[in-house]
Amino acid sequence: MDWVILLASGVLEAVWATALGASNGLKTLKPTVVFVVASILSLYGLGVAMVTIPVGTAYAVWTATGATLTVAWAMLRGTEPATLRRGLLLMGIVACVVGLKVVG
Repeated sequence: MDWVILLASGVLEAVWATALGASNGLKTLKPTVVFVVASILSLYGLGVAMVTIPVGTAYAVWTATGATLTVAWAMLRGTEPATLRRGLLLMGIVACVVGLKVVG
């Protein structure tokens, strides 16, 4: 269950990162509220997951999940270029996270 919580927290990291980018320096209300709520929930879930998952593994999975989803979302929206190289690099991040789960 802690792995599910950790992955959900990684998704929320992508949500808060995207909301932060849309908040205009925390000046636009709706994305700022989304940022605050998602970041609190994301960090809470990370903390819960770290009770049973080693800190280094949990943090690496959390950041990799959030970063990968943030970039993938930006590429899908067209705000960042979607290239084969970028896609392969994102798949590399995912492969490393899966590797941490397998060996950890």
